[in-house]
Amino acid sequence: MNYIYQSFLNIENIKLFLVLMTFIVLSLMMFFRKIPALLALPIMAFLLPIIAGVNIYDTIEYVMGMGAIKLSKAYTIAIFGSMLSVLLQKTGVAENFIKKGAELAGDKPFSIAIVMIILITILFSTLGGLGAIIMVATVVLPIMSSVGIGPVTICGIFLFGLSIGGLLNAGNWSVYIETLKLEVGEIKSFALIMFVLTFSIGIVYITFQLYKDGREINLKKIGVSITFLILMSSLGVLFWNYKIDEETKKNLWILFGDILGIAKQAIGYLIAMLFAISIMYSIGILKSYKNIYWTAYFTPLVPLFLILIFEMDFIAAFICGLLYGYLSTMRKGSLNLLVRSIFEGGGLVMPAVALMLGIGMLLNSIMGPGAEVLNKNGNYVQGWPVLNLLKPLLIQITPKNGLEFVLVFSLAAPLALYRGPLNVWGMGYGIAAILLASGMAPGAIMALLLAVGQIQGISDPTNTQNVWLANEMKTDAQKILFNTLPYTWLIAIIGLIIAAMKYY
Repeated sequence: MNYIYQSFLNIENIKLFLVLMTFIVLSLMMFFRKIPALLALPIMAFLLPIIAGVNIYDTIEYVMGMGAIKLSKAYTIAIFGSMLSVLLQKTGVAENFIKKGAELAGDKPFSIAIVMIILITILFSTLGGLGAIIMVATVVLPIMSSVGIGPVTICGIFLFGLSIGGLLNAGNWSVYIETLKLEVGEIKSFALIMFVLTFSIGIVYITFQLYKDGREINLKKIGVSITFLILMSSLGVLFWNYKIDEETKKNLWILFGDILGIAKQAIGYLIAMLFAISIMYSIGILKSYKNIYWTAYFTPLVPLFLILIFEMDFIAAFICGLLYGYLSTMRKGSLNLLVRSIFEGGGLVMPAVALMLGIGMLLNSIMGPGAEVLNKNGNYVQGWPVLNLLKPLLIQITPKNGLEFVLVFSLAAPLALYRGPLNVWGMGYGIAAILLASGMAPGAIMALLLAVGQIQGISDPTNTQNVWLANEMKTDAQKILFNTLPYTWLIAIIGLIIAAMKYY
């Protein structure tokens, strides 16, 4: 008893207790929406190092000052992505894209639902923000309602498409690159796996919801298609995880390298040709105000192809997308439209940028500003105080194997809801920093957040898009939560199993 009492009185244990309580109290305040994440993150970032023993001057300089620019590349990418998003809205490309797709799909509920989820996915691989969601939704919702799809199902289909598109939105990857120092290739490979998985479950969702709504659908034919898709996806996952030696890689490159090189060149020539066609159309239609030519519909895909296939820098890819969008829709007044899109795009993304400032501060608060900075100034040579406090505890509670990883985070996955600790727009990146400090592989942390992120992206009733959609369709955001949660939880569990196969 005396040993426990002495341990409690140990100053380091008291500091650890206060750090954990600060973290928990502010997390709960965000959870219960007593304080926005925009303020909670910087407050937490300031308090944690002060409690751990860092002086106020160093906290302001290293944590608040240097933390604010830690994710500078990530929020610059977000700004350029938002500019392209606004340009697609203002030129009418996004709206016409959906209408053309609806015309091709006919009037069958299942066909319409599948076409809509595909079109929404494509658009939101580039689009972002509530304004874009409202613009696309005002076209999509009446189309799906007109063929008799139920209100909750319509909301679910839209949110699935939105979240699937988000998996391929390169702007969303930038935060993982900056916070976890991962290569684009590692994020890309897991994001593509999650894309196939979420899209497959999305089709299952559409099938069962339409059947439940009393729509006539060919369950046998759809079941065979879904089974085939899941089987091919599983084979892809196995191939992705299969390890081959360097000699085999070399031989495979000799066999297929030329073919891959030619395919890459062909796609490059295709993009160049689309640029040329867009310019020719633009020259011929300077007096036109209404026409949207077919080349404009490739605008959302240009940055995606440049990043995925040509591994172009994110910012450069979005600049190319802006240029292509401008050229493919050029008409009288287009230059002013482009300038307005740049200004409005920067303004619309400011809430996310402000949140990234707080995330950067919190990362510096927990991890420290970097050994080279600390050693250069002669301070904290033995390590950052907050990290030193947390490490022994974190080593004990971090999953040690794949089974623990899957069990712990499968059960904890709903904590991504209601701005919980696994919500990347709440405490998610703070938890990521703590897990990183405990020694968990950065790739496993990225996979964890992407997997449970589908619960947040689709089911979370605190999302502004969920609230808006529920209001628009005269339903309740909680109904959308209970309707979609079984599917999104399944996505998270399968995603975690795939991550465990790769990282453990």
